[in-house]
Amino acid sequence: KAALRQLAGGVSIITTGSGSDRTGATVTSATALSVHPPRMLVALNKTSSTWPILQRHGTFGVNVVGSRHQQLANQFAGVGGLKGEERYQGASWTSLVSGAPILSDAVAGIDCEVEEAIERHSHVIIIGRVLAIHSGEGVSLAYMNGGYHTLG
Repeated sequence: KAALRQLAGGVSIITTGSGSDRTGATVTSATALSVHPPRMLVALNKTSSTWPILQRHGTFGVNVVGSRHQQLANQFAGVGGLKGEERYQGASWTSLVSGAPILSDAVAGIDCEVEEAIERHSHVIIIGRVLAIHSGEGVSLAYMNGGYHTLG
Protein backbone atom coordinates (compact mmCIF):
# COMPACT_ATOMS: atom_id res chain seq x y z
CA LYS A 1 0.00 0.00 0.00
CA ALA A 2 2.79 2.43 0.88
CA ALA A 3 4.56 1.76 -2.42
CA LEU A 4 1.42 2.38 -4.47
CA ARG A 5 0.78 5.69 -2.69
CA GLN A 6 3.77 6.93 -4.69
CA LEU A 7 2.06 6.13 -8.00
CA ALA A 8 0.04 9.09 -9.29
CA GLY A 9 -3.39 8.18 -10.62
CA GLY A 10 -5.90 10.18 -12.60
CA VAL A 11 -9.02 11.08 -10.61
CA SER A 12 -12.41 10.09 -12.00
CA ILE A 13 -15.87 10.02 -10.52
CA ILE A 14 -17.82 6.90 -11.43
CA THR A 15 -21.56 7.67 -11.58
CA THR A 16 -24.51 5.33 -11.94
CA GLY A 17 -28.23 5.11 -11.40
CA SER A 18 -31.01 7.61 -11.87
CA GLY A 19 -33.20 9.86 -9.74
CA SER A 20 -33.04 9.01 -6.05
CA ASP A 21 -31.22 5.76 -6.96
CA ARG A 22 -28.09 7.65 -8.07
CA THR A 23 -24.74 7.14 -6.45
CA GLY A 24 -21.08 7.10 -7.34
CA ALA A 25 -17.51 6.88 -6.16
CA THR A 26 -14.21 8.67 -6.67
CA VAL A 27 -11.57 6.36 -8.12
CA THR A 28 -8.06 6.34 -9.53
CA SER A 29 -8.70 2.97 -11.15
CA ALA A 30 -10.49 4.12 -14.32
CA THR A 31 -8.45 3.65 -17.48
CA ALA A 32 -8.77 2.87 -21.15
CA LEU A 33 -8.73 -0.85 -21.87
CA SER A 34 -8.79 -0.54 -25.67
CA VAL A 35 -9.45 1.97 -28.41
CA HIS A 36 -10.65 -0.56 -31.00
CA PRO A 37 -13.23 -1.48 -29.81
CA PRO A 38 -13.60 1.41 -27.33
CA ARG A 39 -13.64 -0.03 -23.81
CA MET A 40 -13.00 1.33 -20.32
CA LEU A 41 -11.81 -0.56 -17.26
CA VAL A 42 -12.80 0.37 -13.71
CA ALA A 43 -12.09 -1.45 -10.44
CA LEU A 44 -14.49 -1.00 -7.52
CA ASN A 45 -14.42 -2.51 -4.07
CA LYS A 46 -17.17 -5.14 -3.85
CA THR A 47 -18.32 -3.60 -0.55
CA SER A 48 -18.73 -0.15 -2.15
CA SER A 49 -22.28 1.21 -2.06
CA THR A 50 -21.81 2.02 -5.76
CA TRP A 51 -21.36 -1.57 -6.94
CA PRO A 52 -24.91 -2.92 -6.33
CA ILE A 53 -26.50 0.10 -8.03
CA LEU A 54 -24.10 -0.09 -10.98
CA GLN A 55 -24.81 -3.81 -11.23
CA ARG A 56 -28.58 -3.19 -11.18
CA HIS A 57 -28.53 -0.39 -13.79
CA GLY A 58 -25.80 -1.83 -16.02
CA THR A 59 -24.54 1.60 -17.07
CA PHE A 60 -22.07 4.09 -15.67
CA GLY A 61 -20.28 7.34 -16.37
CA VAL A 62 -16.55 7.86 -16.07
CA ASN A 63 -16.15 11.55 -15.25
CA VAL A 64 -12.54 12.70 -15.57
CA VAL A 65 -12.24 15.66 -13.20
CA GLY A 66 -9.91 18.64 -12.95
CA SER A 67 -8.61 20.83 -10.14
CA ARG A 68 -11.93 22.75 -10.02
CA HIS A 69 -13.63 19.50 -8.97
CA GLN A 70 -11.66 18.69 -5.79
CA GLN A 71 -14.65 19.32 -3.51
CA LEU A 72 -16.85 17.13 -5.71
CA ALA A 73 -14.19 14.39 -5.76
CA ASN A 74 -14.18 14.51 -1.96
CA GLN A 75 -17.98 14.28 -1.83
CA PHE A 76 -17.97 11.16 -4.01
CA ALA A 77 -15.15 9.74 -1.88
CA GLY A 78 -17.47 9.98 1.12
CA VAL A 79 -15.76 12.94 2.82
CA GLY A 80 -18.42 14.76 4.84
CA GLY A 81 -20.64 11.70 5.07
CA LEU A 82 -22.73 12.36 1.95
CA LYS A 83 -24.26 9.24 0.45
CA GLY A 84 -26.08 8.27 -2.73
CA GLU A 85 -27.97 11.07 -4.43
CA GLU A 86 -26.62 13.65 -1.91
CA ARG A 87 -23.19 13.37 -3.52
CA TYR A 88 -24.50 15.06 -6.68
CA GLN A 89 -25.24 18.38 -4.98
CA GLY A 90 -23.31 21.48 -5.99
CA ALA A 91 -22.66 20.41 -9.60
CA SER A 92 -24.49 20.39 -12.92
CA TRP A 93 -25.27 16.98 -14.42
CA THR A 94 -26.43 15.74 -17.80
CA SER A 95 -26.59 12.40 -19.58
CA LEU A 96 -25.53 11.11 -22.97
CA VAL A 97 -26.81 7.81 -24.43
CA SER A 98 -27.30 5.39 -21.50
CA GLY A 99 -28.83 7.87 -19.07
CA ALA A 100 -25.92 7.52 -16.62
CA PRO A 101 -25.08 10.85 -14.95
CA ILE A 102 -22.30 12.81 -16.66
CA LEU A 103 -20.73 15.89 -15.03
CA SER A 104 -21.52 18.82 -17.34
CA ASP A 105 -18.13 20.51 -16.95
CA ALA A 106 -15.97 17.38 -16.62
CA VAL A 107 -12.60 17.37 -18.35
CA ALA A 108 -14.09 14.34 -20.11
CA GLY A 109 -17.26 12.33 -19.64
CA ILE A 110 -17.42 8.76 -20.89
CA ASP A 111 -20.79 7.01 -21.05
CA CYS A 112 -20.53 3.21 -20.70
CA GLU A 113 -22.58 0.08 -20.38
CA VAL A 114 -21.27 -2.94 -18.52
CA GLU A 115 -19.86 -5.52 -20.91
CA GLU A 116 -18.37 -7.76 -18.25
CA ALA A 117 -17.81 -7.73 -14.49
CA ILE A 118 -15.07 -9.92 -13.05
CA GLU A 119 -15.02 -10.44 -9.29
CA ARG A 120 -11.53 -10.95 -7.92
CA HIS A 121 -10.54 -10.82 -4.27
CA SER A 122 -11.89 -7.61 -2.69
CA HIS A 123 -12.77 -5.90 -5.99
CA VAL A 124 -14.85 -6.18 -9.11
CA ILE A 125 -13.19 -5.32 -12.43
CA ILE A 126 -15.75 -3.72 -14.71
CA ILE A 127 -15.25 -3.60 -18.46
CA GLY A 128 -17.44 -0.94 -20.00
CA ARG A 129 -18.44 -0.61 -23.63
CA VAL A 130 -18.12 3.08 -24.52
CA LEU A 131 -21.41 4.45 -25.87
CA ALA A 132 -20.57 8.17 -26.06
CA ILE A 133 -17.91 10.68 -25.06
CA HIS A 134 -18.17 14.32 -24.00
CA SER A 135 -14.90 16.24 -24.26
CA GLY A 136 -14.62 19.22 -21.93
CA GLU A 137 -11.80 21.56 -20.99
CA GLY A 138 -9.04 21.59 -18.45
CA VAL A 139 -6.31 19.36 -17.12
CA SER A 140 -7.15 16.19 -15.26
CA LEU A 141 -6.61 15.96 -11.52
CA ALA A 142 -4.13 13.44 -10.13
CA TYR A 143 -4.02 11.78 -6.72
CA MET A 144 -0.76 10.72 -5.09
CA ASN A 145 0.56 10.20 -1.58
CA GLY A 146 -2.75 11.12 0.05
CA GLY A 147 -3.40 14.35 -1.83
CA TYR A 148 -4.59 15.92 -5.07
CA HIS A 149 -2.16 17.33 -7.62
CA THR A 150 -2.50 19.19 -10.89
CA LEU A 151 -0.04 18.30 -13.60
CA GLY A 152 1.39 20.71 -16.14
